Order: sequence, then C-alpha cells, then structure tokens
Amino acid sequence: MENLVQEILREAIKYRVDDIHLMPKDNDYQFLVRLTNGLQPIKKISIEQASRFISFMKYQANLDIGEKRRPQTGALSIKMADNKELELRISVIANYLLQESLVIRVLHQVHQKGMNQQVGYTFFPEDLKRLSQLTQSMSGLILFSGPVSSGKTTTIYQLLRSLALKRNLQVITMEDPVEIPEPIFLQTQVNELAGVSYDVLIKSALRHHPDVLMIGEIRDEETAKMAIRGALTGHLLIATVHAKDTIGVLSRLIELGISKNLLEQTLLAVCSQRLLQRRCPLCQKECSIYCNHIPLAEKKGTIFEILTTKELKELLRVNKEQTQQLHFTTLNDKLRKAYALGYISEETYQRYYVF
Repeated sequence: MENLVQEILREAIKYRVDDIHLMPKDNDYQFLVRLTNGLQPIKKISIEQASRFISFMKYQANLDIGEKRRPQTGALSIKMADNKELELRISVIANYLLQESLVIRVLHQVHQKGMNQQVGYTFFPEDLKRLSQLTQSMSGLILFSGPVSSGKTTTIYQLLRSLALKRNLQVITMEDPVEIPEPIFLQTQVNELAGVSYDVLIKSALRHHPDVLMIGEIRDEETAKMAIRGALTGHLLIATVHAKDTIGVLSRLIELGISKNLLEQTLLAVCSQRLLQRRCPLCQKECSIYCNHIPLAEKKGTIFEILTTKELKELLRVNKEQTQQLHFTTLNDKLRKAYALGYISEETYQRYYVF
C-alpha cells in the first residue's frame, strides 16, 4: 500500500494535480485526476486492492476504518521517497452498495519565487499588477471568487507575501484548513469540534491588532458581518466567497444580510478568477499534461475579472435588470479576448463562458 501511495502521489506532483479520485466501477476501481477538461483515468486496481488502499489512508488520517455508512474527512502527511513531506486532505463516502470512494486533495507547497512564477502563467499580466496596487490600501475589503482549484489561495498568498515583505506588516490568516505554510504570516485554522469557527477567529484576530486579515471563506452571516466590521475598523481584509462571478459575489453578501450601504463603504474590489488550459500553438488544441511544447508550470493560465470601487458602487445602485446597461470588463469579455488572441481553444471558451 505504501508503494501504491507513493506511485499515485508522484503522478500528482509531476503534473501538479490537486485532486486524486479513487472511484468504484463495474468490476474494479479507477484512480482519476482532475484536470481543467474533467476527470482523466490514470490507473486501475482491483476491488480488494482499493479496499485495502482506502483502509490504509483512513488509518493514516486517524479515521474510523470500520465505519462505512458515514462520510468521513481527515488530514495526513506522507513522507515521499525524497524525504519531502506532502500534506493531504482526504474525503471518504460510500455509495448505496457500501462501496467506498476516496478523494485526496494534495496541498502542493508553494515556494517564494516572485509573483508571476508563483501565481503561474497569467493571460493578461496587467491584471496582477492592478491587484497588487489595490492591496496597497490599508483599509477595506477585497473579495475573490472562483471554482475549486482555480488558484484563489495562491493568488491571495502571493499578494499578501509581497505586501508584508515590502512594508513589514503583520498578516493573520484564518483558513479551513491551512493550505500553504508561510512563516512570515500568523496562520490560524478553523476547528469546529473545538468551537473555533471563522467568526471566533476573526474576533480574536482583531484583538491582535493586525495590519491585514485573510479569511479563507465567507460562508455564513456571522462571518460576513465580522469581515465587514474588520474592514470598517481600519483593517485590510482579503477573503473568498463562493459565487459564479463578481456580480454574484455582491448578491451573495446581500443574501448574508450585508446592506448595500455597508458594501459601498467597505468594498475595495471584487475579483473572479478562472484557471484555464492553454491552447498549444504547435498542437493547435488544449495543451495536455503530456504535451512537451509548453513548460508544465505554464500549461494553465489564470484569467481575472476585477471590479473596483467605482464600478461596484454603480452596480449596487441599480437593480438587476439595469446591470446590462453598465459598461465594465466582464469575465466573458476576458474569455472572448483570450480566444480571439489564440490563447485558449474554442472548447475552453465555450466551457467557461458565463450565460
């Protein structure tokens, strides 16, 4: 089992894959990895091997090996053959036949190499510079949205690292879980079993008198209110919110009980980002992980939709039907431009276009 774990994780490291799925099929199990174009199979194993593999991972994560009816989640560290530690998060769910499935989230370590290298390839680099300028304001709220594995945490960490090093600031992060160890930040972690929720951490962090606060996710009314309170008291807050696009972020916060007036007072910017597979200029199609024409770190590119204070105030002062009359660069505009310039394929353009 240890050898199989090492083999699968080596593939994840090699191709910078975030998610590894072990799913039951008709007569066997399959390992699949999540790429931008969906799940791709990488290895088949027998049902018996899969059962042993899942039990091994549950044991390593201190989960209940005998429990198959109840979904379980956990965390563990695996030492690779080169002695590097790899942090993993696992989720186990059984189907109606009590066949368990396993998803492994690989938390790749991000090293300090400068903004473009860390965030990866960006289709329009001026957007990163714009985000960097926005973080120079030391009071207000900047929100990020985007699908799982779209690079939100990586972008935020690089912006905060650059800011902290340049101005010698105290940065406190609150996450569930901490994905990127960063010694220059004070990193805290949600622990629901111990009663440590996001709103509890925010209250405690504000008493620590930080310069910048980073909230892993605003997902309930209390956390949203505490984030607004922090921004009103002269702190810079950066957080993520699950929404389809930047307009969706505003709707989500209003749904969580935040008034338009408070949003106008606190919001510095809202950024929605996507991580897209690049179009290989030689293959003339989406650049797969096996293509050697583009370096691995540049096979995917980030695209940003950024709305700042002026645009956000305009959006907050009109109703939903009037938003179509406002003129700002949307995610669809960025996708259209990337497609027209040949950066992405028509398939990628259609897949991520917001209708």
